[in-house]
Amino acid sequence: MFNHESPLRPPQFITRKVTLAFARMAMGQQAALEVGNLDVARDWGFAGDYVEGMWRMVQQEAGADYVLATGKAHTVRQLIETAAACVDLQIGWRGEGASTEGVERKSGRILVRVNPAFYRPADITLTVGNAAKAAAQLDWRPVVDFQTLIGMMIEADLARLRSGSSLA
Repeated sequence: MFNHESPLRPPQFITRKVTLAFARMAMGQQAALEVGNLDVARDWGFAGDYVEGMWRMVQQEAGADYVLATGKAHTVRQLIETAAACVDLQIGWRGEGASTEGVERKSGRILVRVNPAFYRPADITLTVGNAAKAAAQLDWRPVVDFQTLIGMMIEADLARLRSGSSLA
């Protein structure tokens, strides 16, 4: 299974770090987000889709190896842009490498800063899966697309923040 995300993902993972930050920004509780490498790309899919794939696997008469993945990679930069759009913020980028900043297009306010302390020393630049065998043999395909997944995570984070939940 490639990266399978949901609103239940702990906040130390980049997907929740980003969605939680933008939910907090929308509520006036956070000024900016610090991240590492914006250009790493991951195959992020919805955990619920992957559970469906696992269920289909265990229904088979004989065990086999399958890959569950969306087959589509998105960068951390795209993750940030998508999360920002979910709370009606548009990000523009300026600078390069460790001096890159994400700026709100309307106000010019800095919303994202790259911090080299968050770079992972042995980070893989791109991970993307091929779920062709799962599609052919299990009739499995992911249903929830990337934008819907990030929107779902933002909505859950906003709900947690409004309720004062400790998971936010």
